[in-house]
Amino acid sequence: MTTTTPRPWLSSYAPGVPADVPDPVDPVTVTLEHSVRAFPTRVAADFLGAVTTYRALGRQVAQAAEALREVGVRPGDRVALVLPNCTQHIVAFYAVLRLGAVVVEHNPTYSASELAHQIADSGAVVAICWEKTTAAVLDAREQTDLRTIITVNLAADLPGIKRLALRLPVSAARQTRAAMRSRVPQGAGVLRWDRLVRGAAPLPADHPHPGIDDVALLQYTGGTTGTPKGAVLRHRHVAVNAAQGQAWTQHQAGTETVYAALPFFHAFGLTLCLTYAIRIAATVVIFPKFDVKQVLEAQRRRPATFLPGVPPMFERLAAAARETGADLTTIARSISGAMSLPPETAAAWEEVTGGLLVEGYGMTETSPVALGSPLSEARRPGMLGLPFPSTLIRVVDPENPHRDVAPGERGELLISGPQVFDGYWQRPDETAAVLLEHEGRTWLRTGDVVVVQEDGFVELVDRIKEIIITGGFNVYPSQVEDHLRTMPGIRDVAVVGVPGGDLGEKVVAAIVLAEGATKIELDAVREWSEQKLARYAHPRELIVLPELPRSQIGKVLRRVVRQQLLDRP
Repeated sequence: MTTTTPRPWLSSYAPGVPADVPDPVDPVTVTLEHSVRAFPTRVAADFLGAVTTYRALGRQVAQAAEALREVGVRPGDRVALVLPNCTQHIVAFYAVLRLGAVVVEHNPTYSASELAHQIADSGAVVAICWEKTTAAVLDAREQTDLRTIITVNLAADLPGIKRLALRLPVSAARQTRAAMRSRVPQGAGVLRWDRLVRGAAPLPADHPHPGIDDVALLQYTGGTTGTPKGAVLRHRHVAVNAAQGQAWTQHQAGTETVYAALPFFHAFGLTLCLTYAIRIAATVVIFPKFDVKQVLEAQRRRPATFLPGVPPMFERLAAAARETGADLTTIARSISGAMSLPPETAAAWEEVTGGLLVEGYGMTETSPVALGSPLSEARRPGMLGLPFPSTLIRVVDPENPHRDVAPGERGELLISGPQVFDGYWQRPDETAAVLLEHEGRTWLRTGDVVVVQEDGFVELVDRIKEIIITGGFNVYPSQVEDHLRTMPGIRDVAVVGVPGGDLGEKVVAAIVLAEGATKIELDAVREWSEQKLARYAHPRELIVLPELPRSQIGKVLRRVVRQQLLDRP
C-alpha cells in the first residue's frame, strides 16, 4: 500500500525503514518453504536444547500435513490448537495452513467451558492438543463439531538425554514429568500426534498452497470487553504484518536468534516469535512458559539477539542479570508490547544489554502490530510510537468517529492499513461496530484514547470502555495508576470505577503493597494524589490485594478487579 496522505511521522523513522511495504503475494506457507530452501542446515527451533533444522522442519510440516489430510482435514476446515510453546506447535501450525485449513489458537490453561465456547464458535472439526489439556477438550467435545482429537506428548520434543531422565525414580524427574505429561483417557478415540506424523509420507510438493486471500487464522480476542470473538485473519494480513516487522527491525534473513517466551497462542507471540521469525529464517529458542532460570540457561547455550516480551519479563531478566552477572549483551533489540512500558524498565534493560528496548502497539484485529517506537536514538519510552510502514492513523471524536479532533487533543485512535482484519467470525453486528469507511478507506476503531504529538508520536491515555465517569468528569485509570505507582509502599495498582450513587461512579484503587509495607491508608493515598491529579480523580476507596489478576502474558485485568469489587459481600 502506498499513499499520498501526509505522514509527519516518517521523519522519525529509523534510518533505512521504508514508508511502505509491498503487498504480499505469497501465503505464509510459501514463506516457510523459502526459508527451508535458503537455510536448510540452519537451526530453526531449539526446544530446551533439542534442535530442529529448517530442512527437518520443512519435512515434518509436510509429513504432518499429509497425516492431517488422511484424517480428513480439508481446505477451509477449522483446526483447534490447544498447545503450549513447543516445536510441534510450529509444525502443527504450518501443516494446518499448508492444507488450506484454518488455525484456531487456544490458551491451553483454559477450562473446559472456555474451550467449549471457542471451539463451538469456530466450528473446529479437529483439535490438536497437549496431553494435559486432552481431558478438557474431551469434556468440550459434545458441545462442538469436533470429530477428531489428536494429543501431543510435550516431552517428545525434548533432547534424548532429557527424555531418559524423566524416567528416573527421583523427585525432580517426577515433578518435571508431571508438569509436561498427563495420562490420556483410555478408549476415548484419541489419536497420537507423534505416531501420526512419524508414519506419514510427505504431502506431495505439488499440492496446492492456500491463496493469499484465504483465511489463515481465527484468533480469539482476550475478551477484555465481553465474550471473546474470533478475529478473521487472512494469509495477506499475517504475511504483511511479518513483512512490516522485518522492515521495522531491519533484520537480515538467516542471522537472528529469537527467544519465544511469549505464547504462540497469543497474537503478539504468534507473529513476532513464529511467522515473523520464520520469515527471517531465525533460530527460534522455544520456552513452554516464561521462566527466568530457563532463559538464562538458554542464553549461555544459544545467545539471543532479539527478544519480544512484556514489561514484567524485561524487569525480571534485568534484575536477574544484575544479581547473577549473566551476560545479556547479545540482545541487540527488544520489543515490548501488551501493556505500557515504564521508562525505568526500558532504562534498566538497556543498561544490562547495551541494546535497545522499544514499545510496540497493536491488537488482535491488526494482526497484531500497528505502531512502534523506532529502533534508534529517536525512541521514546512511554510512547506507543509511530505508525508502521503502510499504516495510517486518525484521532477522532469517540461520539462521532468521522470527525477528527484538533491536533494535540485526546481522541479515539483509528487505524487503516493492510494488516487490519476483515471482521469477526460470524459477528456482522460487532464487525460493523469497529470497522467504518471514511474517504475511501477502511478504519478500525481501537477503543483506545490517545494524543498524537506534532511529529506523529502517539501517547496512550486510556481505554474508552475503562474510563471512569465520576460527577460528570472523565478519569483516566492509567494516569491515576502511573502516579500511585510512584508512592512509597505501593508495588502495583489497578484503578477501576464502581457504582457511586450521585457521582455515577467512584474511583477505587486496588493496591498491592511493596515488600516490607504492612499497611497503607486512604488518606495518605489521597494526599499523594493531590500532587498531580485533579480532585475528582482521587481514589474514594482503597482495597489491598496480594496480587493483581493478570492475563497469560501479564496484562492487568481491570475488568476482573472491578468484578471482584462488585462481588464483595
